[in-house]
Amino acid sequence: MSFTGKSVIVTGASSGIGAATAILFAEQGASVVIVGRNETKLNSVTGKLPKNAKSLILKADVTRDAKKIIDETVKKFGKIDILVNNAGFGKQGSLTDGKFLEAYDSIMETNVRAVAELTMLALPHLTKTKGNIVNISSIAAKIVPADPTSLPYCVSKAALDHFTRGAALEFASKGIRVNSVNPGPVATDFFTNMGRDGALEVIKERTALKRYSTSEEIAELIMYLASDKAQGITGSIMVIDNGCLLGH
Repeated sequence: MSFTGKSVIVTGASSGIGAATAILFAEQGASVVIVGRNETKLNSVTGKLPKNAKSLILKADVTRDAKKIIDETVKKFGKIDILVNNAGFGKQGSLTDGKFLEAYDSIMETNVRAVAELTMLALPHLTKTKGNIVNISSIAAKIVPADPTSLPYCVSKAALDHFTRGAALEFASKGIRVNSVNPGPVATDFFTNMGRDGALEVIKERTALKRYSTSEEIAELIMYLASDKAQGITGSIMVIDNGCLLGH
């Protein structure tokens, strides 16, 4: 799959799935906007790009800098072909411990509201290019968590899935496709950032295949959905979970 001449925005691209996705697009010739909050990690990703890759490294927070992200992309590359809404995080809080709303408000701001804002701002540019959007959700959207402190995160991803389907239907007449990739366990720093070291190994044992994915595996699916090979796919929620949902 060649993306030569395509302009791609990847949010949350300073590590994990976002970083792998940005690198993979760059390897396939795309002009890539690598968005993240951690400048040190962003510079690390830059060092992994192919020689002569066309890129824009953008330190930005999706909850505050959506317009900056879109404007800087168009200023640098003149257009937007693909938007990968990957930035997201988890925070624990249950209805019983009284921390649900605190977690819910902060999670929804990043995991849903920022996606909606970036989507709306990118729309005029995607309309011109007949581009597409890939949102990064989770299998958490499809389960009721055994751990009640995970409920805010699950709610945010369920909302993101519904947003994906609604946007896909609304944008179809404009020739814009919108899809979602919903990973199960992936070897990233996600659980560590939540203070849940060891959770990845526990979840791995709950999968049918007894494994977790690499960020590169997820990036390959993202790239496929963004390519012309997936021109008939829109409004789809693509699960890649090593059979984790089979146990639910």
